[in-house]
Amino acid sequence: MQNNQYCIIMAGGAGTRLWPISRNNCPKQFLNLDGEGRTFIRDTYDRFAKFIPKENIIIVSSAKYRDLVKEKIPEIKDENLLLEPYSRNTAPCIAYATYTILKRDPDAAMVVTPSDHIITDEDKFAETVQNALEYATANKVLMTIGVPPTRPDSNFGYIQITGGKEACNTDSAIKVKTFTEKPDKELAKVFVDSGEFFWNSGIFAWKAETIREEMEKYLPEVTRLFNGWETAIGSPAENEFISRAYTDCLKISIDYGVMEKTGIAWLYPASFGWSDIGAWESLQESMMTQDTEKNTISADRILSDGCRGNLIISKNKDKLIAVKGLENYMVIDTEDVLLICPKEDKEFKDFIAGIAMPGYEKYR
Repeated sequence: MQNNQYCIIMAGGAGTRLWPISRNNCPKQFLNLDGEGRTFIRDTYDRFAKFIPKENIIIVSSAKYRDLVKEKIPEIKDENLLLEPYSRNTAPCIAYATYTILKRDPDAAMVVTPSDHIITDEDKFAETVQNALEYATANKVLMTIGVPPTRPDSNFGYIQITGGKEACNTDSAIKVKTFTEKPDKELAKVFVDSGEFFWNSGIFAWKAETIREEMEKYLPEVTRLFNGWETAIGSPAENEFISRAYTDCLKISIDYGVMEKTGIAWLYPASFGWSDIGAWESLQESMMTQDTEKNTISADRILSDGCRGNLIISKNKDKLIAVKGLENYMVIDTEDVLLICPKEDKEFKDFIAGIAMPGYEKYR
């Protein structure tokens, strides 16, 4: 382990695309979805603790999730738990973490990761991330871990690398040609068919000073709100300082804000087995088995006939779920919500936007 290597775990999302199991008061990163008692955030922390010193692992989450983080990761020290007063997407989160790390070690290298990934080969994962960190330490680059796409999924960012199809088969760092965040399905299909694109895993590696420079260049409207970080962070004034910065902060991802604009984006290919549990479809593909009609069923009592391609989950052991003639739908039954909706992601997102209306507060 190298003492100048840090890991930032981003764990502040609300997980709305796994509603109604994921809720505002307990989003997906804190849920036990595998039936074995482990959570995504616990798995993520343990995965990185194998090669990053534990004292260098920092979790960034919402202030309202402080107790949940402490419950799932009881060994995390208070100074390594950065609490955001408001949700402002990944760029402000990374800015806060970057300035915190720079205060501790101006020469630090850092890996940034979401808290809700499934990794099937953790030894290969550790090797890949360490290689990416070493390259980003020796070269002034912003490195992302790229995953070979298996389908035209509009939930992911797409990265085109230089060198065409042949370069996609390499096992070393490659310069990025274009970086497109979440294209529509038609464009995503063009990207996948070309054979020149990777999915953006959302896992990044860079030196803290390098990302600071690029954020201050391309996102000054965010970074200027952190002016004075050198004295405020790590002092009794930090909470007030961060609250003031976040109050006026733009909601923007690091992908839109920096990675699509920077001229120093590079990619390290992944071959360790990766899934981003960002939506019901990805959960279905990664964690559940299908029957001969491609239905995925997690329910103690089920009666079905003429059904195909559905996702059916019931948390009520005593309730019978009876379904006939349904195709490509989700049926998610919880204690207080029954969701029946097409699996298509856009239809789902448009549909559940209704829970933001007045009168549905207790179901969010």
